[in-house]
Amino acid sequence: MDLVFDVGNTRLKWGLHDGMGWRGQGAVLLTALDGLGEVLAGFGDVRRVLGANVAGSSVAGRIGAMLAARGLDAEWIRPEREGFGVRNAYQDPSRLGADRWAALIGARALHGAAALVVTSGTATTADVLDGDGGFQGGVILPGLELMRMSLARDTAQLPFTDGRFEAFPRRTADAIFTGCLHAQLGAIERMYRLVEAEPGALCLLNGGAAAVLAPMLGCPLRQVDNLVLEGLVRMLGER
Repeated sequence: MDLVFDVGNTRLKWGLHDGMGWRGQGAVLLTALDGLGEVLAGFGDVRRVLGANVAGSSVAGRIGAMLAARGLDAEWIRPEREGFGVRNAYQDPSRLGADRWAALIGARALHGAAALVVTSGTATTADVLDGDGGFQGGVILPGLELMRMSLARDTAQLPFTDGRFEAFPRRTADAIFTGCLHAQLGAIERMYRLVEAEPGALCLLNGGAAAVLAPMLGCPLRQVDNLVLEGLVRMLGER
């Protein structure tokens, strides 16, 4: 079996794949990374390990040590100019986040037409992938929760409390939630306009806020559990 890691800013997501399908997926908070050892102990015969890491070298080193204790070596991906069906048009391809690169490859593997590849986590990214597999560029903005937290932290008398979407908010908590949600939806829908004219175009949506965003988006979409893991498995399959 193959083990893949998506190491983000706050958590590590893992997936175990047997070449035919997923045998398991899960997540470990980086603040409790030692718990990964218990997860690894429950795996059977793991042949290869591949990961995308945007949390820095220190975290990668800790993960590597845990794997080494079980006789495994982690390989960490680096974005390329071209590979796995995707061409990277970033001015400096190596500066594209490893997670975004893997998500684009996962999107291409799952959907062979044009797509807006959206990950809605701590940050929200919306990346344009044309019908020929060309990554044309994308945007990064604070994620839904980070937007709400920044208002509570940096603006007087705007608390971080639970709110809900309302067409005409009449409570401060609802006004904050609705405003932040509109900002997310508006950014995604504006970016989708860049691909909507292409045959088969679709928004591929994943990340922690996907379930909140999906019902509100006014564009064709498919919700995916984790495009980064899908991309990493595709990479392993072609190595």
